[in-house]
Amino acid sequence: MENLIFSLNATVPIFLLMILGLLFHKIGWIDDVFAQKMNKFVFVVPLPVLVFSDLATVDFHEVWNMKFVLFCFLATFLSITLVSFMSLGLKERALRGEFIQASYRSSAALLGIAFIQNIYGNAGMAPVMIIGSVPLYNIMAVLVLSLFKPGQSGLDKAVLKRTAKGIVTNPIILGIVAGLLWSALGLKMPHIMQKTVTNIGGVATPMGLMAMGATFDIKKAFAKVKPAAVATFMKLIGLAAIFLPIAITLGFRREELVAILVMLGSATTVSCFVMAKNMGHEGVLSSSVVMLTTLFSAFTLTGWLYILKSMNFI
Repeated sequence: MENLIFSLNATVPIFLLMILGLLFHKIGWIDDVFAQKMNKFVFVVPLPVLVFSDLATVDFHEVWNMKFVLFCFLATFLSITLVSFMSLGLKERALRGEFIQASYRSSAALLGIAFIQNIYGNAGMAPVMIIGSVPLYNIMAVLVLSLFKPGQSGLDKAVLKRTAKGIVTNPIILGIVAGLLWSALGLKMPHIMQKTVTNIGGVATPMGLMAMGATFDIKKAFAKVKPAAVATFMKLIGLAAIFLPIAITLGFRREELVAILVMLGSATTVSCFVMAKNMGHEGVLSSSVVMLTTLFSAFTLTGWLYILKSMNFI
């Protein structure tokens, strides 16, 4: 019972904020335009400030873990390879790009930070996990969406160039790099600056989760049911079932293991739908997987946390 309460305490507050965002959207306090602006603001300002704050105030050598970064990178790469082979079973070639992206691309930045912060009080290893996985997320998303774009048989070099630039200028990546440099140089943060940074970073999680909830549309969750169900299973259960035991065998524990769990088994990011639409895809399969994984991840993540806590791994 204690382990179940621990798991519920970690997951329920996060999903209650998403439900609150959904409620505010229903009663008209948050409309679609406002939700989109909230999402953009969170990723441009509070989230980068939050990861900078958490990394800048700790020992660089204590936080940086090359073994952990390499595991996140390799697990992400192998996950993409696996779901790519699975996509060959789809009769509609145009759906393969959306299926691949939606099956592996997690809300790593927002949910990763939210979960670890909720359990341990700070972002912990989430920023380091982001370094190992998110750039590869973005690069491979462009590759698969370009390759399987309706009516196209090759890669769009212009899109690849823009994505490479986007990764380099990604605010969250910049916040991580700035935080690591600040920590590595051993700089002290003045009290006024620390207080300001803490206040700005503090709005990232609640605002981001409410914005995510406000964009939820349950009607879209049941379009393209069959491929969406397979992608949802892989995203929430399949990949985590494969790679979590490997992570445990390699000795990862506590916030490292929670970060890996979020990387492998959290809901598909809403960016999947936006990118798919912008790159000429229908977007229905992407939106379906986003909705289904968001809906069911409340239960699956609680289950995974319960298992890990019961076995004393977190």
